[in-house]
This record gives sequence, C-alpha cells and structure tokens, in this order.
Amino acid sequence: MPEKAASSIDIFGLMSEDSSEQAKKKQRQELLEPTGVKDLFKEGSININKFTCSGVQCKLCIKACPTNALYWANGEVGVMDDLCVYCGACVLNCMVDNCIKIERTRKDGTKERFSKPKDVIGVAEKDNAKKRSARVKAILFTSKGACLKLPHKTKL
Repeated sequence: MPEKAASSIDIFGLMSEDSSEQAKKKQRQELLEPTGVKDLFKEGSININKFTCSGVQCKLCIKACPTNALYWANGEVGVMDDLCVYCGACVLNCMVDNCIKIERTRKDGTKERFSKPKDVIGVAEKDNAKKRSARVKAILFTSKGACLKLPHKTKL
C-alpha cells in the first residue's frame, strides 16, 4: 500500500512549481531593486474601472506610482502586475472614488481592501497605531509584565 501512495505523487512536478515560483520572486526583486521600493505584501491585486476612470484628463495615478507600474496606453490606464507593490499611492491620488481597487495580503495573513483615499488613510493609521502600541509596551514594560518606574522631574 505505501508503494501505491508514493507512486501517485509527482515529485518532479512539485519541484518545478517551487522553482518557477522562486524564479518569479527573483525576477520581481530584480525589477523592484532599481526603484528602491520594498515589497511589503505577500500578494495582492489591483483593478482599474475603465468606465469611471478619467485618466485622459489627469493621469494623477500614473504620476504617483513609485514603481511606474501604471502606464498610459490605447486611451486607458494599464497596470504591470510584476511592478505593482499594492502601496495605494494611486488610490490616494485618484480624483474618482472606487475607480482603482486594491486588495492585498500582508505577510502575517491580514487582508486589506480599499478603493477610496479615506480607506487608505484609515488602513495606514491602524497600522501605525499597532506599531506605536508595540513600541510603548516594549519601553514601559519589563519581561515580567511590571511597569518600569520612569524618573520624575523635581522642581528646584
């Protein structure tokens, strides 16, 4: 019985999938390296609604993109998925709500979606609040959970 189970697994197919995925990651890093932008998200997607986009008039999203993933071609805004890091700069600069929709997954598995500047700012504020809270806890609390006594200023 173990021989049957072992023969049904295609080891070479599994190895080629991993190597192709590693090759894609390596290629992505090579593309992003000259821009100086870090890839902070595990995966994501970006969609531009061609019907509500007024890119002919503004092209603000294209100018705001730090990796030049957005481009103008054939009368519409296009996206190079290999360059997009799902940062949300395009959504922040777009003058039409719900025109650009971004869905992304953080490395810890948290999923985020936004399509309005207000949503991007809310996500950033929430993330920054978590970071501030972690720093305060690291500074004020010892490993035993007791609060450190901070020196008080005395009046002379």
